[in-house]
Amino acid sequence: MPLRSAGTGKVSRDPVHHPLFARYYARVSVAAETRMGMAGVRERLLAGLSGRVIEIGAGNGLNFAHYPGPVSEVVAIEPERRLRQLAVESALRAEVPVDVVPGAAEALPVKSEAFDAVVISLVLCSVRDVPRALGEVRRVLRPGGTVRFFEHGRGGGPAMRLAQRALDRTLWPPLNGGCHLGRDPVGALREAGFELGPYRRVLMPEKGPTLPTSFCVLGTAWRPSPTDG
Repeated sequence: MPLRSAGTGKVSRDPVHHPLFARYYARVSVAAETRMGMAGVRERLLAGLSGRVIEIGAGNGLNFAHYPGPVSEVVAIEPERRLRQLAVESALRAEVPVDVVPGAAEALPVKSEAFDAVVISLVLCSVRDVPRALGEVRRVLRPGGTVRFFEHGRGGGPAMRLAQRALDRTLWPPLNGGCHLGRDPVGALREAGFELGPYRRVLMPEKGPTLPTSFCVLGTAWRPSPTDG
């Protein structure tokens, strides 16, 4: 059923439409919770959060079960319809209030400085315009607010990075929902004006073959407050 914008009655199109990839991702991501240790990564990603949180690119909602009790509300943005439907089902099982809404990372449908924290998890690889998306993250986050991120991107030696670039120029993005292998999430956050906190490099899977998708980073950043020197 088409989505209608509140107050206008106008039909709004989904900003992302990858139905085949969405079905594939839904199956693989659930399996990765145990086989690749993603459930533990989600626990570390979200530990200690509180207040109002916006999650950008919520996928099928696997983070929802890991939000701690001090979180008063999660607004979960997901542009792909099939994944959004699955996220709604996950939201019904969550222990914190979760509102799943359509929207694109480059134009978040929320007010400025409305959130205490932003969560981005395996998102920056696939957004169309990374600087614009991170500009929106900065806009909706209150000064001093927290960004929690878990992203994959560029890594490995020269041969691996060459393979990542080659895949990005050819088959990988159209087959994987617009995903890119060779982006630099930490550098992008820094260039967008965020203050980088602790972060660490993670190989996924930790044991097994190293793949072009294996090079991940888990960490924290902040939107500087006006009083920061």
